[in-house]
Amino acid sequence: MSRHAFRSSQVPPPSGAYSAAVSTGQLVFVSAQLPLDERGEVFGGSAAEQARRALDGLRHQLRSTGLSLDTVAKLTAYVVEPEDAAALDEVIGEYFGEPRPARTVVGVRWLPDGARLQIEAVAVRY
Repeated sequence: MSRHAFRSSQVPPPSGAYSAAVSTGQLVFVSAQLPLDERGEVFGGSAAEQARRALDGLRHQLRSTGLSLDTVAKLTAYVVEPEDAAALDEVIGEYFGEPRPARTVVGVRWLPDGARLQIEAVAVRY
């Protein structure tokens, strides 16, 4: 089975040695999206603002693969502050209909550039 890399021109390019999104078979893996603005700097102050921005980046990466948020089966969010999980869940409810994707929230001590959170996803081609 071959792998294909994708990257949306709507968000800043990856800052390291990884692909923004990779498809293999029916699965598409989207690397964690930080809440970045057009200049590649962390956007927003609140967890809700950052979650929206990260999910917008996720949406753009999925579009570059021909998919949409409706195809996401699994989200993993990394948060610095445990109390940000509630705001994250509220924003996920704004972006995803039923059935919502499975999701895991992982507490971390640090994220790049002082971000409060980042979100990665696994989507499925139907």
